[in-house]
Amino acid sequence: MIQKQINLKKKFGKFSEYWSPKVIAEMNSYQFKLAKVKGEFIWHQHVDTDETFFVIQGKLTIEFRDGKVDINEGEMYVVPKGVEHKPQALDECHIMIIEPKGIVNTGDKMDSKMKADNDVWI
Repeated sequence: MIQKQINLKKKFGKFSEYWSPKVIAEMNSYQFKLAKVKGEFIWHQHVDTDETFFVIQGKLTIEFRDGKVDINEGEMYVVPKGVEHKPQALDECHIMIIEPKGIVNTGDKMDSKMKADNDVWI
């Protein structure tokens, strides 16, 4: 079955909340999630998986305990599994996150108020 193409601009237009990833596609056991981010997230890690951040619009900074990386529009970065990190954006930033199905946005910080509902499709 041939499916329709996915228009990222239209998908980003379907939600407004920050730090709440929305699933737009699956490939094998991986999900492609869109999120709008602004301000600081929490320090966390994903013990069993890498996490890919692809900046669609804006600029994202990922802070690590020993430094940081700035990711500009059109760039991506893979955070290795088990590495504690804290994403942040001074201004609204639109990102795509690629990670295995079932991964919670707050990683090992399951009791955080920033924990978003998982597996929400738009």
